[in-house]
Amino acid sequence: MENLPHILIVDDDREIRTLLADYLDANACKTLTAADGTEMRNILATTRVDLIVLDLTLPGEDGLTLCRNLRAHSSLPVVMLTARGSALDRILGLEMGADDYLPKPFEPRELLARIRSVLRRTQALPPNLEPPEADCLRFAGWLLDLTARHLVNPQDVVVALSGAEFRLLKVFLEHPNRVLNRDQLLNLTQGRDADPFDRSIDLMISRLRQKLGEDARSPQIIKTVRNEGYVLAASVTAEPRA
Repeated sequence: MENLPHILIVDDDREIRTLLADYLDANACKTLTAADGTEMRNILATTRVDLIVLDLTLPGEDGLTLCRNLRAHSSLPVVMLTARGSALDRILGLEMGADDYLPKPFEPRELLARIRSVLRRTQALPPNLEPPEADCLRFAGWLLDLTARHLVNPQDVVVALSGAEFRLLKVFLEHPNRVLNRDQLLNLTQGRDADPFDRSIDLMISRLRQKLGEDARSPQIIKTVRNEGYVLAASVTAEPRA
């Protein structure tokens, strides 16, 4: 039982919690449930959790607030559920640090597939990852700490990153000086393809450039390649943690 992934379902709808818990338990998961943020925090304080399925619309603190607060001190994977399913909701969820999202209504087996995909990305070594002894990646005077999951600027000041920003920057650093299009970036960071109107990657890159202190009109580290995608225009060196 301890080898099964421990999934926490946070949803104020009792029927949905029960349905998902029964389905996930029948498909090699161990589930816990919570109706709101208070119950979620109580479970996290006492119980091992490998991934949270978090509803966007909750009483009191909503899912976006809970996800943002969680990201301030944890990299625990989050799959966001939203009844609205609008592009803005999806972007906001990803920007708050969610690893994936799923609009309601949905099939439980699709949620299970998303959960397994996120767990594979967060628990397995992705392609082109530096050897285990490389704990940090240095580029253009900056340092990305792969263990602490934060960014250090040239003045040795820590710059906080959301989960989505960390994954996106790591993908660029694993593929330096190579043009990556939106589909590739979404697949490498979120395990899905882009739809024609999906601009979440553009927004995340804009926010990442701000964290890197880039001039929006003439970025030097993450550059736009017209009609092709984006490229990290810097050399990258792997090094052990100090």
